[in-house]
Amino acid sequence: MKSIKEIEQLLKNSDIENEYIKTLRLDERNGVQKALGRWDKQIEKRGALLEKYECMQKYEKRFHSEGYRLIAGVDEVGRGPLAGPVVAAAVILPENIQLIGIDDSKKLSEEKRLYYYERIMEEATAVSTCMIDHHEIDTMNILEASKKAMMNAINRLQTQPDFLLIDAVKLNTPYPSESIIKGDSKSISIAAASVVAKVERDSLMKDYDKQYPAYGFANNMGYGTKEHLRAIEETGISPIHRRSFAPVKDFLIDKRRG
Repeated sequence: MKSIKEIEQLLKNSDIENEYIKTLRLDERNGVQKALGRWDKQIEKRGALLEKYECMQKYEKRFHSEGYRLIAGVDEVGRGPLAGPVVAAAVILPENIQLIGIDDSKKLSEEKRLYYYERIMEEATAVSTCMIDHHEIDTMNILEASKKAMMNAINRLQTQPDFLLIDAVKLNTPYPSESIIKGDSKSISIAAASVVAKVERDSLMKDYDKQYPAYGFANNMGYGTKEHLRAIEETGISPIHRRSFAPVKDFLIDKRRG
């Protein structure tokens, strides 16, 4: 009879044979039953992830069936922050890639984002990014800056796409495309672009945090957290703050009045 520790090790393998699982269910040891309970939850979770992954391939499969082979997912990250750039990515994934568990980058832990980022950079057919800084955002507004970043990311792809799956916005491109509301949670290609853009923007904001430590950019990524807003009140604005965004704009107006 195997020890509980040995059984726990065996149960880490999701491909364990059903007959052995049936045998374990007859084992009256409390430790074995607890280990089985954890295994059941893992199997259930994996099943849910597989089901979601299958669902997230529906757009890719549909357009593959129509003859398109190089489908680029396009997304941007950083519309809402008070500081820093907006970053867009375009990603063409091979048809057979397995990124089970990928999702909208905001829903993933940093550890998971980095894991998928590395996989995407290693296995994608093509990846490109574009950053539009705070100066351009203030000049053209955040929506137009986001569109520009997305267009530039598409144009920088070393492999030319034949179809685009775009998160939410409509772009005027020479390629046929489909815009999908909340596409980063509905399409693996858009989710991959979301992950790439998020990881690269977060890395940049961590670098900015070293230059401007008062604002906590490494933690808030430029979003208007209470601590960030308090830092603006106490320290003023940094060179990378978006001056067209409230409450940064309001702070500047109050300062001029004062």
